[in-house]
Amino acid sequence: MSQLIQISILPEQKDDHAFILKRGLQKAKLKSSEIKDWRIRKRSIDARQKQIKLNLQLEFWLEGENRKEIPPFIPKNVHSAEKIAIIGAGPAGLYAALRAIEAGLKPIIFERGKDVRSRRRDLAKINKEQLVNPESNYCFGEGGAGTYSDGKLYTRSKKRGNVLKAIEWFVHFGADPDILVDAHPHIGTNKLPKIITAMREAIIEFGGEVHFNSKLTDLKLENQAIKSIEINDKNWFHFTDVVLATGHSARDIFYLLHHKKIKIEAKPFALGVRVEHQQELINSIQYHGDDDNPYLPPASYSLVEQVEGLGVYSFCMCPGGIIAPCATNQEEVVTNGWSPSKRNNPYANSGIVVSISPDNLPQYKKDNPFVCLEFQQQVEQACWEAAGKTQQVPAQRMIDFVEGKVSKGFPKTSYQPGIVSVDLNQILPELIARRLQKAFVAFGKKMKGYYTNEAVLHAPESRTSSPILIPRNTETLEHIEIKGLYPCGEGAGYAGGIISAAIDGINCVDKIVEKLASSSQNPS
Repeated sequence: MSQLIQISILPEQKDDHAFILKRGLQKAKLKSSEIKDWRIRKRSIDARQKQIKLNLQLEFWLEGENRKEIPPFIPKNVHSAEKIAIIGAGPAGLYAALRAIEAGLKPIIFERGKDVRSRRRDLAKINKEQLVNPESNYCFGEGGAGTYSDGKLYTRSKKRGNVLKAIEWFVHFGADPDILVDAHPHIGTNKLPKIITAMREAIIEFGGEVHFNSKLTDLKLENQAIKSIEINDKNWFHFTDVVLATGHSARDIFYLLHHKKIKIEAKPFALGVRVEHQQELINSIQYHGDDDNPYLPPASYSLVEQVEGLGVYSFCMCPGGIIAPCATNQEEVVTNGWSPSKRNNPYANSGIVVSISPDNLPQYKKDNPFVCLEFQQQVEQACWEAAGKTQQVPAQRMIDFVEGKVSKGFPKTSYQPGIVSVDLNQILPELIARRLQKAFVAFGKKMKGYYTNEAVLHAPESRTSSPILIPRNTETLEHIEIKGLYPCGEGAGYAGGIISAAIDGINCVDKIVEKLASSSQNPS
């Protein structure tokens, strides 16, 4: 059995493997002749003290022990296999399809948006012409929201499934192997499209199908079970197992389910603003003035504060990043952030959001599943109107926001469509604005220099997670009332990022495999 050893080194010693091995052997009290193989298993930055260090976890195999290398992806030929439908080609849908191929099932993916290459033209129109294609944008299309929204692979969802397997699949399809080692792995928006394309090509090569511009528009049920699905208001396909992985912005799906009397529920989510600082400032704060160290990456941060009974926290922090327009309809504005693989832009941005439960809202009624979604929509539309009914967003300097002053001029922003000076206190609901004000002051005490008028708030950051839950059976992962319907990923309320969504896709297909195996052994 291998041995795990923890050591600390200086950032400039990161690539000195001879030194790292020597330090590890000393810590383990081993001689080089006693080990057969070794590797760096995990790497993280420790910037809590003035002397910044890298913490490494090393793994040693002693003489006589074998390092087992299991292929991360073991496909089967599924051209003639039993079919399952997967609605959505985001991380949940793609990973569901890959797992189906491993398990000997034929996945048929229906994606309302376009392939990654074609999506780029629609993203360019949002940025340059401020035109939103409701079927092809930062949220809809191959790879889902994550493809053009950073590619952060960090998750706290260790209990949800095999995190390592999910990350290994990214490496198998072209990601840098460093993501297996880094404590907060990140691929980068510039590299993700090629990886997503490789996944699609593998799905097709081994017998699966991927259909773009193919939107789920209806469901047919018999005896509380899925029987068929309608695509694009005209074509019906027979399926008895459907993985519903449509993402957190597919509002039409929620209305479709409600219309079909398929139970959905209001769910807690978060809403706030996206804050942009100069990356140099964040480096200086986090690295205690050692921000010129060429061996340190652009710094990130994580902040949380309880304000008047609700949590206010940083979300999707993007070092060296860019703020992107992520609306899915023309009459709304939405912000999100992303970073390229090198994280080498001069800005740092992060969502700063307030946790909201359905019963926090004045319109709350127990029997209204849309209370959070409608609140989200109202804020997005109010911001759209305040900024001139384009894809520009309302903005305000941080201290001006806290003091209720309209900002006079701004530093340069990474948000391409542009920003408009407004008092966000007049647009954001009071329960959001008041808590953000207090949180920014508190964050400034935790990170000296963070609370500054050189930071600009862009509103809103509203698509943090789905405001709707599609309830499912905890054992079978099927909808609690509809057999064969598997609510999956962020859109169903069971994930909060690329990896947790990918794992949920795998888990849903595993349950389909179990069900099919059981039914074959016990035919009715």
